[in-house]
Amino acid sequence: MYAVIETGSKQYRVTAGDTLEIERLETEAGAIHIFERVLLVSNNGQATIGAPTVEKATVVADVVAHKRGVKVIAFKMKRRKGYHRTVGHRQELTVVKIKEIKA
Repeated sequence: MYAVIETGSKQYRVTAGDTLEIERLETEAGAIHIFERVLLVSNNGQATIGAPTVEKATVVADVVAHKRGVKVIAFKMKRRKGYHRTVGHRQELTVVKIKEIKA
């Protein structure tokens, strides 16, 4: 059994026991988070596709930790003008472990 959920404007295919790094959630570490934007649920080859979401389907997950991603460097430069600029970004992430899929 697997499901496709949407969080942080991204879609993830999850099964029970998966560990994901997603964009930062407001839930504290060690608490339970319920994903209600379930786009698809597949149970033994029978897929239920939502329009846009599947009714009464949820995915329950444990929030393991909050962390920051790797640093991404953006370098801007205009040749022969003496202009160059370096910008760095680190995304705030949440590590979640999927407990169960309720369909």
